Amino acid sequence: MVVENGYNPSEAKFDVSLSVFFPCYNEAENIERVVGDATKVLTRLVSDWEIVIVDDGSGDGTGRIADRLAEQDGRVRAVHHAENSGYGMALRSGFAAAGKEYVFYTDGDGQFDLNDIAQLLEKRGSAVIVNGYRKRRQDGLMRRINASCWSWLVQKMLSFSCRDVDSAFKLYPRRIFDQMQLKSSGALIDAEVLARATRLGCRIDQVPVSHLPRRAGEQTGAKIGVIFRAFKELMLLRGDILAGS
Repeated sequence: MVVENGYNPSEAKFDVSLSVFFPCYNEAENIERVVGDATKVLTRLVSDWEIVIVDDGSGDGTGRIADRLAEQDGRVRAVHHAENSGYGMALRSGFAAAGKEYVFYTDGDGQFDLNDIAQLLEKRGSAVIVNGYRKRRQDGLMRRINASCWSWLVQKMLSFSCRDVDSAFKLYPRRIFDQMQLKSSGALIDAEVLARATRLGCRIDQVPVSHLPRRAGEQTGAKIGVIFRAFKELMLLRGDILAGS
């Protein structure tokens, strides 16, 4: 059966139902290119897919571009936050909006090669999280050091193990988000999901993926306010997460 834009699902490499979402804050210079690349990759790889763009209160026109892309292709949807609510809230909105059996997310900045989705799909399973760890992280030295320290800390405090905790290149079975109540709104979100999922019996598999230099826009993850918010949430939510509630 041939559907819109000449897409023939029977020719896809993986017979799988997949939601892909992009959390975005001020990514007007990147998001159209990223969604275009994703459309090409998903058309080749996946039999049933959708794309969700989560605009986290951007002030640079990201939301208008997302709406236009959704109007042009029925497989693309846009979700909007009225104001910037934080990375965790953007991911929570994406998980909630995902309607397929599996859900994959990556940032809207274009720093990953979307062809690497195939490696994650090879390892998919109903109780498996597939984490794409960055082989050669294209960030400055201090950002890499800070990330390494943070990763060590959250794994110790939340009792789970994962290489490259905050890599924005992960595949989840969608069903697990019906079994957990996520509470972080900032950068703790990746660690929270992994910790809660392992307590639900999920296994974390790891695959190496490419990491690319940012071509446009500005990074926000290393700002002092973002870091402080993440530490605060870790202290506040640790007991709740370890209790599995």
